Amino acid sequence: MSTVEIRSLRADDPEPMAAAFAAVGWLGKNVAQYRRYLVEQETGSRAVFVAGVRGGFAGYLTVVWHSAYAPFGVAEIPEIVDLNVLPSFRRRGIGWALMDAAERLIGARSDTAGIGVGLTADYTAAHLMYLRRGYLPDGRGLAYRGVPCRHGASVRVGDDLALMMTRPLR
Repeated sequence: MSTVEIRSLRADDPEPMAAAFAAVGWLGKNVAQYRRYLVEQETGSRAVFVAGVRGGFAGYLTVVWHSAYAPFGVAEIPEIVDLNVLPSFRRRGIGWALMDAAERLIGARSDTAGIGVGLTADYTAAHLMYLRRGYLPDGRGLAYRGVPCRHGASVRVGDDLALMMTRPLR
């Protein structure tokens, strides 16, 4: 595979990123989201890494410095959020390279990185990668929309339901 370039989100990225995801049918990944990410990156609340291969867009990942997941927020654990690699670029080390960049950045500010992963089969590759990297469940069970689930709670299985995990970086 060609060399993966990892860099910060730039002002000219939102449109091509949204177009790339629209081309594979992921309509929820829109220009407005990436413009919001750019503003949040500029204000320091989020870091955004973009992966490119041969000059083309391949994927991205973000780091939020104050997690919406209450246990991470209280413990000041930065959270890796919204890792996406275009299907045609998967299984080429791009997700791994994005994670490396995120963990280096987080490690300069925190001893621990947090991440949440969906629970359907769509997330199998992510589960395996996170486990290989040393992420383990945070011990609070499932979380729905950033709140740990209570026993007997009814939740909708989808992107809002996650297993929250942490990894020591030092």
